[in-house]
Amino acid sequence: MSKIRKRSQTLLEKNQQWIPGGVVSLNRKSDPNICFKSGRGSRVWDVDGNEYIDYQAGFAATFLGHNDPDVDTAVLKTIKDQAVLMGAGPTELEGEFAQLFCKSVPTVDKLQITTTGSEATYHAIRIARAVTGRDHIIIMQGGYNGWHNDVAGNVISNLQDVGPRVSPGAYPFDALSAGIPEQHKSLVHVINFNDLESVQYITKRFPVACIILEPILQNIGIVKPKKGYLEGLRKMADEKGFLLIFDEVKTGFRHALGGFQSICGVVPDLSTFGKAVANGYPMGVIGGKAAYMDYFIHEQKEKRVLIAGTFNAHPLTTVAAIATLKKLSSPQFNVYAHVERLGKMLEEGLNAIFSGYDKSFYVARQGSAYCVYFMDHAPVDFHDIAVHNDSAFDKAYRLKLIDEGIFNFPLPFKQGSISFAHTEKDIQETLEKTAAVVAALFSKRLQPI
Repeated sequence: MSKIRKRSQTLLEKNQQWIPGGVVSLNRKSDPNICFKSGRGSRVWDVDGNEYIDYQAGFAATFLGHNDPDVDTAVLKTIKDQAVLMGAGPTELEGEFAQLFCKSVPTVDKLQITTTGSEATYHAIRIARAVTGRDHIIIMQGGYNGWHNDVAGNVISNLQDVGPRVSPGAYPFDALSAGIPEQHKSLVHVINFNDLESVQYITKRFPVACIILEPILQNIGIVKPKKGYLEGLRKMADEKGFLLIFDEVKTGFRHALGGFQSICGVVPDLSTFGKAVANGYPMGVIGGKAAYMDYFIHEQKEKRVLIAGTFNAHPLTTVAAIATLKKLSSPQFNVYAHVERLGKMLEEGLNAIFSGYDKSFYVARQGSAYCVYFMDHAPVDFHDIAVHNDSAFDKAYRLKLIDEGIFNFPLPFKQGSISFAHTEKDIQETLEKTAAVVAALFSKRLQPI
């Protein structure tokens, strides 16, 4: 039975009078429309009073859980200490954060701080163009690297818009937004993840400044790199003279203190971070090799890359990030062991549930991030999912879980995220409700039409 959400609908209609679409980030629009009011730990509540175990986590941002007490304490103390936003000179907080960050991610020599992950990826591409003197870039079909012109395309495309699988080769730029100049689109080459041949194809034909990608394609669930893929990109970047950029806005700090690059052992030239770095407070980070980061202060004006932002390293955001990194690195909390244990418990439970039915499925997981695909193998790229995943069943499954108080974004093959605040009890309740939902779905499917 569907939950009552009258207040959520009323709030959306009210907001639509002044906000186009009723929400300030249109990727938050969903069906059903749910307006959330509060959260604590692993739980959230909507304006109608319905309670959910949350696996959306602000698109994977609240890794420690909603309103983590240690992060909250640090922020409230900073408010009490009357920290100010001056917009003049350096601050102790940004220096403390930068030192802690570089210690946590040893592949980063230097960093700069932005307010969002999108800004970080924007700057990374700009640096690559300044360093190489080239304009063309490569992005992934199905990936998400932000809202700006270079990357606002081919996020979750309709196959009619991009066509069947092509390798080697590139796909049409399927713009996510109006207002992107055609000349700009011509500089962006879209290929599938795990496809080294297409990288070779593009670099032979165009002067490529960089390739930017999530090292695990988490915009469309959990698509892991094939053996040798990231190493192949590193080698090709060195040979062809373009920069390798890892977008770790989702993977960074969620999978390891040093980012996914510390797991795979491949060192990018530049990396971008966000989301979990400040447990959901608005921060982006761009970091990497000093030779490239120093383009922000290059002595030649024509090579100098601009970075500016009144709210960059806002004191409340920065202190939240410091508290987050301290907690993630503390042996006292052992965050990564905890979420790995819960992730394994959830994965094994989901496998047990779906194994009881005549339905293709695959549970993909990396640490605390997971996705159930309704196909018979681990996905390798966007086209694999678009062709083989049963998206209708996927959507029905997600909607039924939401009605039972288990929230993940109601869009097929979107990642689920376990937080440090989740408990074994949360996972057990999730599995019990999942078992009931799946049984109900198959009972409905087996009824005569």
